[in-house]
Amino acid sequence: MDKSVRKYLASIGEKGGRISKRKLTSGQARAMVKIREARRAYQKYYSQCFWSYRSDLKISIEDVKWVGEQIMKNGDREAWVMGAKLCR
Repeated sequence: MDKSVRKYLASIGEKGGRISKRKLTSGQARAMVKIREARRAYQKYYSQCFWSYRSDLKISIEDVKWVGEQIMKNGDREAWVMGAKLCR
């Protein structure tokens, strides 16, 4: 690859990296992690705990505690531990 082309592509990549970086507060970052974990738990324990709900239900921050409570109530020990983490 020619040096001028490499330099041009590097400048484009650098610009995109600066523009796309987002700033999250620590609270927002923790909320994102909780939502991601709740979504994983919902999918993992769907057949055991959430069979009466839609399989593609979109879990939001308001649903995290509910997911935790349901898997603690209807799941096995592993599910209970995961639910306890979600309910913190």
